[in-house]
Amino acid sequence: MMIALHKNARTTPAIRAEIAASGDSAAALAQRFGITEATVYKWKKRTSVHDASHTPHRLQTTLTPAQERVVVELRRTLLLPLDDLLAVTREFICPKATRSGLDRCLRRHGVGNLGDLKPAQPAPVSETFKAYEPGYLHVDLKYLPQMQDENSRRYLFVAIDRATRWVFVQIKKNKTAASAKAFLNAVHKACPMRIQKVLTDNGKEFTDRLFASRARQPTGEHEFDQLCSSLGIEHRLTKPRTPRTNGMVERFNGRIADVLRSHRFQSGQDLEQTLLRYVALYNHQLPQSALKSRTPIQAMKDWYAERPELFVKRPYDHPGCDTYVGQIWMEITRGSGSVLGGNQHNEVKTAETPIMVERVVADIDEIVRLVRFPGWQGTQVGEREVKKALRKALFKYKLHADEELFEKAYSYIRQYY
Repeated sequence: MMIALHKNARTTPAIRAEIAASGDSAAALAQRFGITEATVYKWKKRTSVHDASHTPHRLQTTLTPAQERVVVELRRTLLLPLDDLLAVTREFICPKATRSGLDRCLRRHGVGNLGDLKPAQPAPVSETFKAYEPGYLHVDLKYLPQMQDENSRRYLFVAIDRATRWVFVQIKKNKTAASAKAFLNAVHKACPMRIQKVLTDNGKEFTDRLFASRARQPTGEHEFDQLCSSLGIEHRLTKPRTPRTNGMVERFNGRIADVLRSHRFQSGQDLEQTLLRYVALYNHQLPQSALKSRTPIQAMKDWYAERPELFVKRPYDHPGCDTYVGQIWMEITRGSGSVLGGNQHNEVKTAETPIMVERVVADIDEIVRLVRFPGWQGTQVGEREVKKALRKALFKYKLHADEELFEKAYSYIRQYY
């Protein structure tokens, strides 16, 4: 049996029981056990032979019990913070009150946490975005970190479709109106959907709407507004200082921030290629809960099947490994007069046609990947070099004379390379 004794105890429970039951005098018992007579009297009076608690029966506090009740009631009624309550206590109740002592007093009475005393606020209801058809794009830009081989930081322009979550990005050297205009042009060329509305914030790269003494409506003379008008796109602006209005693209920017934090980049080109690969993965491989576990491209294809009038071209998905060559060639040659895949000369096909198709697609893929570079679609040099490489690949198989095939192949390359 474990017995807890006081560290300075001179007696054990057995000795204490013997003292309590003994009829000898206190002096004799004190001499027998080597203790004082006061100790003998203490154990004779007690009913228990175990040490009693040494905790004080009354805390040594500055405030009296009555003053503590007043302080606690002030806390509950006025919901005063600790420092404000301390000032009131020193001024009207007890000048010697300390901050730490007042905090302990509040904790003892269960009013230490001011948040628990406040009335419960109803949890804010998260509102979902209003359902729209494909063609409503949220546009924003994100600051990118400056790489060691760069003289200045660059900016990532991002566009995301509200209905399909399809994303398009481009990296620009600056965030001027000209860069925003060039980005919108690139989105318009790459987007399979008919863009109807574009939502941006009130940055000067998107609008000339200013906020000084009062809000002013945009004039429509801004480069971005003029391009929207020429393309038949309605340009909408968010309310001032309410970034949640454009929250869809802000959340995707959060994804980009996660990529930037979790990767180490060797150069600006490495950063750019990583972001472009992530966007391609996002569009083609990552199912979205908002899309009922579909990828953005799958959602876009479903919309195309139901509402083809909302699209300017057919959306394509990256096929899997087994059907990669055949499906790419089928999409490139759909409707053309090519002897390998067209509808006009199918009788010219031979048993070697599948092998030829594989070789043609492989050559196109290899040559184009060698000459292309990030953002080549937006430069004359890039377009010229890719077209030259494509003609060279088709010439090898005597397909260079088919202009319709060339245009379809180039359109496919421009969209997916």
